[in-house]
Amino acid sequence: MENSAATAAITRRRALTVAGGTLAGAALAQSAGSAFAASASDADAIVVGGGLAGLVATAELAAAGRKVLLLDQEPETNLGGQAFWSFGGLFLVNSDEQRLMGIKDTQELAWQDWLGTAGFDRGITDPKGQDHWAYKWAEAYVDFASGEKRSWLAGLGVQWFPIVGWAERGGGLADGHGNSVPRFHVTWGTGPAVVEPFEKKVRAAVEGNKVTFKFRHRVDGLVTTGGAVTGVRGAILEPSGAARGKPSSRTVVGEFELRAPVVIVTSGGIGANHDLVRQNWPARLGTPPKTMITGVPAHVDGRMLAITEKAGGRIVNPDRMWHYTEGLRNYDPIWPGHGIRILPGPSSMWFDATGKRFSAPDMPGYDTLHTLKSITDTGYDYSWFVTTQKIIAKEFALSGSEQNPDLTEKNIWMLLSRIWQTPEPIEKFKKNGVDFVVATTLSELVRGMNKLTGDGLIELNDLKRQIDARDREMDNPYSKDAQVMGIRNALSYPGDTLSRTAAAHKIMDSSAGPLIAVRLNILTRKTLGGLQTDLSGRVLNAAGEAVLGLYAAGEVSGFGGGGVHGYRSLEGTFLGGCLFSGRTAGRAAAAATGS
Repeated sequence: MENSAATAAITRRRALTVAGGTLAGAALAQSAGSAFAASASDADAIVVGGGLAGLVATAELAAAGRKVLLLDQEPETNLGGQAFWSFGGLFLVNSDEQRLMGIKDTQELAWQDWLGTAGFDRGITDPKGQDHWAYKWAEAYVDFASGEKRSWLAGLGVQWFPIVGWAERGGGLADGHGNSVPRFHVTWGTGPAVVEPFEKKVRAAVEGNKVTFKFRHRVDGLVTTGGAVTGVRGAILEPSGAARGKPSSRTVVGEFELRAPVVIVTSGGIGANHDLVRQNWPARLGTPPKTMITGVPAHVDGRMLAITEKAGGRIVNPDRMWHYTEGLRNYDPIWPGHGIRILPGPSSMWFDATGKRFSAPDMPGYDTLHTLKSITDTGYDYSWFVTTQKIIAKEFALSGSEQNPDLTEKNIWMLLSRIWQTPEPIEKFKKNGVDFVVATTLSELVRGMNKLTGDGLIELNDLKRQIDARDREMDNPYSKDAQVMGIRNALSYPGDTLSRTAAAHKIMDSSAGPLIAVRLNILTRKTLGGLQTDLSGRVLNAAGEAVLGLYAAGEVSGFGGGGVHGYRSLEGTFLGGCLFSGRTAGRAAAAATGS
């Protein structure tokens, strides 16, 4: 009872902190009014970026009666940004879906997991510290995920697949990295279904003359007047009929300058800019890979970070980033270097490029960034899964809305077909993807692996020794092998038994074959650092003061505060970060521009 009361008090205090930040934003915007008054206004607010965070912020502004200009350098086909391509996973705490699966989750457990994963250590108590606002955003976000997040989205028509996924199972300690319980809620309809309600709201606001789209408007600078941001300027790009995700022309046909009392930057991260990724690559993740594949369209270029910094915004935690270790080269690419991530179950054996098996926590689904460091330490940019047809049929899922037509199209019969057959997208990659080797014998598999890479690093007898050693651990319902223990643990969770974990078996069991080796590439994806913002989404400068008239949300702000995830993520928190930070910035900007 005392703990419940304390938790309620903390939640109320955090809510008051957020509200205080919003009111402060309004007061500061009013103080900037005299500087802006001399210039004509084109709108009440300008939003830079038509991804999920931008749509949410725009929807909030329009709902408050504000007139908004929504700018994006891409054509209208890309509305919704990277979120459209996502699997649609959302981090929820103590949800109806969790309770249905018998999962006991609490806000306290989620906060324990978040802190153990984030590892905040850069001036949490120092108002100028890089982690000061990130920590506060983390508190607010876990409150949100434990509270109104589900009901808010459900009220907008969002639904979830009833089986909750267990991503990032962690590094082995209760208070360390990882989710103690399954929290990965896959949206029924995947990423497009997360985008849809906000796109509808914004399009309705366009019809009601509250929002104006400005596609093919590339922002090259922020306009400042008297120390406040009062607009944007840039280049108008030629019209483009490029399909969603495809690169568009950068030919300039004109210039523009637009004015508004507030500007919200929601331009995304740096994942498609490999030079910028390598420039910010931290030593703790090893040597930057020479070769990477790309998990985001080419327009995710990070341009607005430097542009906003030039206008006074502070970038913090630029060395914090999130890249996946289980990337496949897409045999039918949409954007340049297009990669698809395997979302693996726990059973495939994982080897480095030389054929040495990784140890805990470098196991499928456990600790992404630890495994990334282990891979880069080998001096090679790839690793291997060695697995069976029985495992991939049950345990392999591919990231991306386009790789999951059953969930994306809400096709129940296609979804049920996973029970008796390997999903068609997996079979297509196995047949057409350059990273798959299929064989009936281990010697044949090794020959294929060495031929694929041309490195000749895999030695048959050594690989066989390690597989045989693991297989001997399957003879009893207990084991000293950490991965085998993890498989048994997964099979104790009904959700994994139903959909994500194959029955325990030996890799060399011929009835589970054929044998399959999958070359895994490093896949660029998310920016965990970014523009530092307070709890209203106002961008801060190096002195810790708000840059008047300037807000940020989504990945460009490290999903809030310049790094709400800290060093690592619990998964399912990227889309949620766009939703929460976009909503927060939109509401605060609306309050700041109220009459």
